[in-house]
Amino acid sequence: MPMRRDGDRLRFVGAATRRIARGIDLDEIVMGLCRATVPTFSDAILVYLRDPLPVGDERPTGPLVLRLRRTDRIPEERDTENGFMPALRPEPNELSAMTAELCEVRPGGALAEVLRGVRPVFADAPAARAALPELLGDELIVPTGQRAILAPLRGRRQVIGAALFVRRPERMAFETDDLLVAAQLATHSALGIDKAVLYGREAYIADELQRTMLPETLPRPTGVRLASRYLPAAETARVGGDWYDAIPLPGSRVALVVGDVMGHSMTSAAIMGQLRTTAQTLAGLDLPPQEVLHHLDEQAQRLGTDRMATCLYAVYDPVAHRITIANAGHPPPVLLHLGGRAEVLRVPPGAPIGVGGVDFEAVELDAPAGATLLLYTDGLVESRLRDVWTGIEQLREKLAATAQLTGPDHPPPLEALCDEVLDMLGPGDRDDDIALLAARFDGIAPSDVAYWHLEPEDAAPGRARRLARRALSRWGMEDMSDSVELLVSEVVTNAVRYASRPVTLRLLRTDVLRCEVGDDVPQLPRLRQARATDEGGRGLYLVNKLARRWGATRLSTGKVVWFELSRG
Repeated sequence: MPMRRDGDRLRFVGAATRRIARGIDLDEIVMGLCRATVPTFSDAILVYLRDPLPVGDERPTGPLVLRLRRTDRIPEERDTENGFMPALRPEPNELSAMTAELCEVRPGGALAEVLRGVRPVFADAPAARAALPELLGDELIVPTGQRAILAPLRGRRQVIGAALFVRRPERMAFETDDLLVAAQLATHSALGIDKAVLYGREAYIADELQRTMLPETLPRPTGVRLASRYLPAAETARVGGDWYDAIPLPGSRVALVVGDVMGHSMTSAAIMGQLRTTAQTLAGLDLPPQEVLHHLDEQAQRLGTDRMATCLYAVYDPVAHRITIANAGHPPPVLLHLGGRAEVLRVPPGAPIGVGGVDFEAVELDAPAGATLLLYTDGLVESRLRDVWTGIEQLREKLAATAQLTGPDHPPPLEALCDEVLDMLGPGDRDDDIALLAARFDGIAPSDVAYWHLEPEDAAPGRARRLARRALSRWGMEDMSDSVELLVSEVVTNAVRYASRPVTLRLLRTDVLRCEVGDDVPQLPRLRQARATDEGGRGLYLVNKLARRWGATRLSTGKVVWFELSRG
């Protein structure tokens, strides 16, 4: 029915703007405009948007290009001679196929003048008669007279598109007051599109920030398998302060870290990134877990008085089958044993990071082969509907029930176990973001480890070669003796040259053969090209050429130089 009274138009504009305002993303807003317009206000609508859409106060540098974003119309039984569509009777969804998808607005052209004017115009206006063919192309026939309105879409700073409202010949033509209605629809849609673009950019930045703050991939250290999950609090709060990390340490050990900074804002994510970087740096110094938390506490205080976080830092040694854990106000980890028993580990609770003046304690526990350690943030176990200890008990029961499905001799697959843990979340349990890190302890058997102390004397390299040869013979790896003896001799020679205390030599047989030489000299060796006249300096060159990987790590008591060789 035609809108003949001002009250009808006001009610329509109110309902239409509410429908447009309900949209959050770009497609929802454009769809809201189309559905609110057709058929109440027009029989068809075409919405063009700038490509690419400017974000905020961006000033586009390229030419103004409009892309057809969406079309909508009333299905027609038949087309009249002067109808909106040619007499080919296309389906409703083929409206866009008859229209030029891209339109480059010529500077100083008729379409540019209409867009610059901002106000909607009838199709029979002099400016619109020249602008419409430029916008639509030559194939689309627009009804004559006041049966089409071209309305520029202007955001806060600039024109971002255009909307074309069309009525068929059998319907009453637009009236002058309908230009005001079209202007209201265009204004509300343009402002909504502006906000949607800003929101999309913010969501993109949030996703990128969160992605770069968390590990892209987990390492594959010897003797332990890892899996992780991260869930934001909600689609509208994608950035949070939860993080996890796994950091390889000297001696085939690995540091497992999980932490939670207060809040779900960009600030929380930035603080989390700083604390995570600090933790990685401290781990590289091979400090004890309690010392790591102490330095994290000092760093949090330097960042500000209200920078609070909880953190749990654990170091797993696959050779000793032990794990050392220090806690700073974080929920305790859960250990799932091979037989299916789930145990909440008793670790010192500690104060949160950022409190200051608090001593942290560490506890050393058994980490049997086949067991799984689960580190998590409080978003997994605490919500408005349950307290943290109730959630921890539910987590323990969930782990035990999942382990029963695979039997007492086979631990559940690690990735599937993480998914099962997240399935315990109910509809009201997503108040906080969730970080989850699972570690399956495989360990290294004592029979696969050979360890010796060597006095820092001239005979040490020869003794190291003999000891390595015997270990390889015992393991049935005699074919690697020549390479291993050569590299062991070179690394031990470098160590005993400057060491004042006994040098350690350790061989580990896993999927690779790993050799570690430790001494009490903190300076790290550097690979360099020896000159023809130099008597030394070629040891690391040989290691670099023959080893699969090699490296050096500084310890609190000196350093460890290691290399790996592929077996077979």
